[in-house]
Amino acid sequence: MKARLGLPLVLVIGVAGACSSGPQDSGFNGTNGSSSSGGSSGGSGSSSSGSSSGVSDASIGTFGDGGSGSGGNTMCNVTNQNGDMDMDGWTPAQGDCNDCDPNVNPGAIDVLHDADGGMPYWGNEDCSGMPGDNAKPCDTGLALDDVNAADGAKAIELCATATMSDRKYGVISAAYVRANGAAFAPTLQVGLEPSWGTNVHVQGGATMLAMSSGYSRTVGQAGACNGISCQTNATGTPPTGFPQDDPACPPTPAIADDVALELQIRVPSNATGYSFNFKFYSFEFPDWVCDTHGYNDQFVALVQPPPTGSYVPTGSMFGNISFDSNNHPVSVNMGFFDVCDPTTPSRFASHCISGGGTCPALPSPYCPLGTTDLAGTGFDVWHSTVGPAGATRWLKTQAPAAPASIITVRFAIWDAGNSQFDSTVLVDNFQWIANGGTVAVGTKPVQCAATARSAPSPSPRSRRRSPSTRSR
Repeated sequence: MKARLGLPLVLVIGVAGACSSGPQDSGFNGTNGSSSSGGSSGGSGSSSSGSSSGVSDASIGTFGDGGSGSGGNTMCNVTNQNGDMDMDGWTPAQGDCNDCDPNVNPGAIDVLHDADGGMPYWGNEDCSGMPGDNAKPCDTGLALDDVNAADGAKAIELCATATMSDRKYGVISAAYVRANGAAFAPTLQVGLEPSWGTNVHVQGGATMLAMSSGYSRTVGQAGACNGISCQTNATGTPPTGFPQDDPACPPTPAIADDVALELQIRVPSNATGYSFNFKFYSFEFPDWVCDTHGYNDQFVALVQPPPTGSYVPTGSMFGNISFDSNNHPVSVNMGFFDVCDPTTPSRFASHCISGGGTCPALPSPYCPLGTTDLAGTGFDVWHSTVGPAGATRWLKTQAPAAPASIITVRFAIWDAGNSQFDSTVLVDNFQWIANGGTVAVGTKPVQCAATARSAPSPSPRSRRRSPSTRSR
């Protein structure tokens, strides 16, 4: 049996390895005059992770999915309606429609199967009697200024809801908070966007979540900042253990303008992990990289309980699961900052250099994705006296989760050092990994250099690719 993965449709025009990790993807290892590495080390990754080119990195083990999907003993004969023969916590009397397969029960998520030589078909893993009923989109028609946190979850394709007692998978609670979890009612810092500027598209469904240390609006949208800095909260309290700093750059003394979406979620009983896509923009890039004042806006994805085990790299501290190829936090000082103006290399880390700091070398290649993804976002024109800002390519973070467990995920962004020079993160395409394989914590690119463009998946909810299973 083969399976198809629920991911953005990537139209690859170049060679298969166009999206592989390389020097342009790395964080900053060296100082000015030395090159940084941190790219692919030729690990045994699986190409079914979602990158069309088979991105792998031995530092995070197998990225993506491996192993098989749901199985079961075909010789099993269910005779006790109150028994639990497959030990999945559900009895036939409680709705388990296949007590011979622990991957099938009312707490599971339906999976799109693709038999060799046949047409794809939906399973009925959730025992609803309607195969594929979890594949319907739920983020169509959401308003830009919608600040209902439950709709924020829908915007990233988390459609199913659950309660603390029903044992079903889905979102149990959703709230917008400050970075440290304190209650907060955001306004312009949050936006549910059908696109971002001219060329950046959703990665799943019809809408994506934008959160900003300024305003989550693009050129021409109501409430747009129309500048590089729009302050909401002059001071903030970071989560425990943060802000984390790139050890090669000056520390960050304080945060401001922080906002977060916090979700309490029950994991499907047949899932072993999850993934999501994100893209980070900042007016601090490229001029303020490693600046001596610690201006270092950050995005984190904090998970409780935090992932543990051999597949968790050192960068996953205090529950953070999103970082660059050197396990540094997502910030202006990270690798993958490949969307920028390649004609102005002298701007890179210019304030670090003028301030006499220990500065990173110019990445090579510099700005391989150019400025296409800045067009119409404001990050292209609002810093008119200097020039375009910068952004990462689309990245995918994945992490393990215990089946049927309850996790809390907090997506947070903040200004660092002061409340100037805003940053924005786009989050989309949350998916469950339901194949029974081991999932490693890691972040890898899913948007290749000029050879590929990302577009929404033809199925906004769930697809699979051999030998893996993705469902939302």
